[in-house]
Amino acid sequence: MRGLLIGRFQPFHSGHLAAVRQIRTDRPSEQLILGIGSAQESYTWKNPFTASERIEMAVLAIEEAKLDGVIVMPVPDIDRHALWVRYLETLLPRFERVYTNNPLTRALFEDAKYPVESPSLIDRARFEGERVREYLAAGVDWTPLVPPAVARYLSQIGGPARLALLRLDPSVGPLSP
Repeated sequence: MRGLLIGRFQPFHSGHLAAVRQIRTDRPSEQLILGIGSAQESYTWKNPFTASERIEMAVLAIEEAKLDGVIVMPVPDIDRHALWVRYLETLLPRFERVYTNNPLTRALFEDAKYPVESPSLIDRARFEGERVREYLAAGVDWTPLVPPAVARYLSQIGGPARLALLRLDPSVGPLSP
């Protein structure tokens, strides 16, 4: 069996790691696909990190936590909700269960007859992507909000400076042809 947990992971924080840990503990024989959603988006306030950076963050955190059975894959958006589940079925390895706390994602997968479970949200007020991005941009101590490996990686790639720039100038974003 294989499950799917999909999210943007902007950045991959300790709440995300807790969800992965819970899923792997509850279903140790089930492989987990961690789908890096909105993979085509980067360098915006909502999606500041590239898909490869988010994959790196997730892999580093999962390895540091000594969790196995997790595959991390990019998932670009198609902006067609009615086709999204079928799109994921063709893009990703076969999966039989979905994990999400997003109401639309739940509805789409339930309509497609997938069993859907909601991992526990650990201290959601603290571990929420928008809050983590705000702390990074403001220079507030953000390191307790992410796994240590992610904190080191974000520092290496200049994550706080990138977010400070994006926060000051929302026009900074993907280049147009």
